[in-house]
Amino acid sequence: MSPSYALIASVLLGLVVAQTPGKTPEVHPKLTTWKCTNKGGCTSQKTALVLDSMSHPISQKSNSSLGCGNWGSAADKVACPDEATCAKNCIMDGISNYADYGVTTNGGNLLMKMFGKNGVASPRIYLLAEGEKKYELLKLTGNELTFDVDVSKLPCGMNGALYLSEMEEAGGQSKLNPGGAAYGTGYCDAQCFVTPWVNGLGNIKGEGVCCNELDIWEANKRSTQLAPHTCSKPGLYRCTGTECGAAGVCDKNGCGNNPYGNGEKGYYGAGLKVDTSKPFTVVTQFPAKDGVLQEIVRKYVQNGKVIENAAINVTGPINDAYCAKNGAKTFMDLGAMKGMGESMSRGMVLAMSIWWDEGGFMKWLDSGNAGPCNATEGDPKVIQTIEKDPAVVFSQIKWGEIGSTFGAKKNHWNRAE
Repeated sequence: MSPSYALIASVLLGLVVAQTPGKTPEVHPKLTTWKCTNKGGCTSQKTALVLDSMSHPISQKSNSSLGCGNWGSAADKVACPDEATCAKNCIMDGISNYADYGVTTNGGNLLMKMFGKNGVASPRIYLLAEGEKKYELLKLTGNELTFDVDVSKLPCGMNGALYLSEMEEAGGQSKLNPGGAAYGTGYCDAQCFVTPWVNGLGNIKGEGVCCNELDIWEANKRSTQLAPHTCSKPGLYRCTGTECGAAGVCDKNGCGNNPYGNGEKGYYGAGLKVDTSKPFTVVTQFPAKDGVLQEIVRKYVQNGKVIENAAINVTGPINDAYCAKNGAKTFMDLGAMKGMGESMSRGMVLAMSIWWDEGGFMKWLDSGNAGPCNATEGDPKVIQTIEKDPAVVFSQIKWGEIGSTFGAKKNHWNRAE
């Protein structure tokens, strides 16, 4: 996510995670997705969702009132002197009712709410393949991804995100992490956060957890951004010291594309060209030449019409020239489009989340040069006076050959309600 995503740590403080599954069963919400070809059309898949392991109920085996570590730090030194002892001492229960955590599904529709049964939930979930034991690995170089979204209940300061992370297919499943992907383990991204666990193992040394990240969609009702983030290391990488920072192994800022920031202030928003008061389709294409990613193409479909990306006639396509011109030096230095495409070809995991930014009010997304919101509208206290139940709907998630996943026709959505 954006560098400001680090501030979500303030929401996650106190949440902990563990390796050994407990007695409560894990019951994944089912979500229909589609794989498409131009010749054969779209074929449905019986995929499912899993909450990030750090959202699961945790306790130490010897004392159920204690956890095993906090977001932003290494695993608890007493419970986790080493990886093997950590796995024995820390119990992670399954989640049998995802609605309590703000996540519900119906066929191909996913509703994510900021609030759950016990207050702020801010769920982050990953797509599981059929069988629900491994993550679905999307390989999008030379292909496209399409989904419908309803952001009408995401005011300034909110972020409903859909993105890709180069996590391992099995979520780091091992003898010490038997739950693996089925319990939401193995998260990583380009921000290289320190968490109590790395691939489901106790993070004894307090290392950062890094990997390539492609932010396909970060948005609310007022503004949106697309941003690929490259890393110089393939797959999940444990960073230390300066490797974790702004001049380290991963690009924190990304090569961003924001319609408002590109000068199209009448393009995206309620009642505008892409009318965010109503659902619409987001199309992201990744054309390649000889297996090398060339650019990222964004289109929208609404009211039966295909809408080309904003300011393309001014900025040109989202490619290396665009990124270099717009100051994405770290992205270029750490692999550029070629490197991003190599990660996509190895396979990336689809993640979705809804969150707010207690420390920075999401100003990087929707305020100043990035959007029409003022400096304080993104304060969570203000958000709740505008929208008491922030929510986002993602639906009709499809991927496959370019041109196979969408058309200029009327769509049908379930709204965020």
